[in-house]
Amino acid sequence: MDTPLADRLRPQTLDDISGQHHLLDENMPLRNIIESGSIPNMVFYGPSGVGKTTLASIIAKKTQRTLRKLNGTTASTADIKNIVAELGGFSGMNGILLYLDEIQYFNKKQQQTLLEYIENGSITLIASTTENPYFYVYGAILSRSTVFEFKPVEADDVKKAVLRAVDHLKKEYDEDIIIEDGALKTISFACGGDVRKAINAVELSFVSTKPTNGKRVLTQETAEALTQKSAVRYDREGDEHYDLLSAFQKSMRGSDPDAAVHYLARILASNDLPSACRRLMVCACEDVGLANPQIIPIVKAAVDAAMMVGMPEARIPLADAVILVALSPKSNSAYMAYDRAIADIKTGKAYGFPRQLQNKHYDGEDAKQKGQHYLYPHDFPDHWVEQQYLPDNAKDSVYYEPGHNKNEQAYKAYWDKIKGR
Repeated sequence: MDTPLADRLRPQTLDDISGQHHLLDENMPLRNIIESGSIPNMVFYGPSGVGKTTLASIIAKKTQRTLRKLNGTTASTADIKNIVAELGGFSGMNGILLYLDEIQYFNKKQQQTLLEYIENGSITLIASTTENPYFYVYGAILSRSTVFEFKPVEADDVKKAVLRAVDHLKKEYDEDIIIEDGALKTISFACGGDVRKAINAVELSFVSTKPTNGKRVLTQETAEALTQKSAVRYDREGDEHYDLLSAFQKSMRGSDPDAAVHYLARILASNDLPSACRRLMVCACEDVGLANPQIIPIVKAAVDAAMMVGMPEARIPLADAVILVALSPKSNSAYMAYDRAIADIKTGKAYGFPRQLQNKHYDGEDAKQKGQHYLYPHDFPDHWVEQQYLPDNAKDSVYYEPGHNKNEQAYKAYWDKIKGR
């Protein structure tokens, strides 16, 4: 059969859709809206294969509206005008529901073309995107729409879809088909929450398995061969890229070595070694910082080793470094000190220099006090002498506040002793 199994199995009712319980279970907001029949303009935001297109089709059928589909990667303004032309005809009598997939690829002018029609209600827009709509969808469209976030489907829900696919194949081909528990688990977990991908894996497993004694057994070995890379949901240009890197750094910052190694593995499985190294280096400096300053050259050495040997061996020094960062004491005191300083600079609070710090040894006629009067700290006990270093208009500012770790508290005790004499 030429039509993919995922399309042949496309759900026909809200209850048939896998996952999205937060949207479509009884008394959930989106379900209530759909059942009311009063459909607003909506933006469906979420990864591929989780039911966005399917739900749009069900809504059109349930509300008896004419469904028209466009894809932002291929559609033009002329395609929109052709749909608008239908409004006065028979097909537009009950209104048109326009499903615009990948709206992020429509430019501002193309999106503006829709405004008049979605405002007066002659076209109901359901736009879908895998990217954050608050960054990629034109503000005027967004302000007239309700955003619903779709999530990757949980493995237990994917299992139900996989079993439904197997049952469907049994009826279509009138064959005895058995799926091993290991194969069921592999496909359900390896699809990364993408139901379409899971169902396609079932179909591939089916066609690649020869009948034996009148039945086909879909084995774990076959499933693993066909889904070995499926679990990695990762687009280096999209939200998934930044979500994964964010989770990686936040897990190290949160001192969770298990989660940190988990996200490292996902990044490296996607062959994105440079991003893993960069975030690891940033975390060592930003989140561990002065609580364990020796960690910075250690992590740098691990990153250098990883870049030198490449994958797959790079995973070894990086795993060492990630766990070290996760388990180290944390301090962002230096990071925060810089942020406080740059805030003063940006607001114009701090400018100029104390006379004793300037790189000149003469004064103009308007100078109130002649001479530089710089005090060389090494000429004084403990190599410190009190003098003003900040500009006059910021001389009382405090940017650095020591963290409560033993390193910074030791530094503080030392300088309190020296400066208190």
